[in-house]
Amino acid sequence: MTDAMADRVSAAAESFEVIGVLLVDDEALVRGGLRAIIDAQPDLRVVGEAADGVDVIPLVRALRPDVVLMDVRMPGIDGIEATRRLLAGNAMPPKVLVLTTFENDDHVYDALRVGAQGFLLKRAAPEEILRAVRTIATGDSLLFPAAVRSLLARRPGPTRAGPRLTEREAEVLRLLATGLTNAEIAGRLFLGVETVKTHVRAVLAKLGARDRTQAVIAAYETGLVRPD
Repeated sequence: MTDAMADRVSAAAESFEVIGVLLVDDEALVRGGLRAIIDAQPDLRVVGEAADGVDVIPLVRALRPDVVLMDVRMPGIDGIEATRRLLAGNAMPPKVLVLTTFENDDHVYDALRVGAQGFLLKRAAPEEILRAVRTIATGDSLLFPAAVRSLLARRPGPTRAGPRLTEREAEVLRLLATGLTNAEIAGRLFLGVETVKTHVRAVLAKLGARDRTQAVIAAYETGLVRPD
């Protein structure tokens, strides 16, 4: 290999961004299975493990993962409280993907409400797990929108008043709730991607939402979007 080729390879390696993942689950077998699936990918890497929510914050500070796979039910501090503590007062927190055994678990709704960006069934196929981690790392679309809609459909109707949105913002919010990316929303509405990003930011600000998932939950709770 020539020096020029070596330099190009080195530059490519430096520009290749690996998504760091922290596994939080009280079952060692579950963590081991997830590690095997994730570490087999060139763009993903498990940076650490925890068996209880109490260890999440110190590990995040030390390891700075991009994504936390968080079990909902743990014997000490559960995933809901761990997620709440992780996101409180953290200007740049990692994305949280909740792990659950049952799709319609009320604990999942509570975790999403406090800031988790999505949820994943423990029995999910490896390709679903990998897609979920990559999707949540980019934050450009709602993870498994049909499952989130089904979960929210079991909740009471509008429980609070919503903010006033422009007609365009309401259109963007409805499409965002279906899981479309900014580029896909732009295509539907014949807008530029940057224009869509501006509308998404405005919707998040008006709803007081940290991310797209919280925006959709707020939209359902205020009646701006209906689960059906």
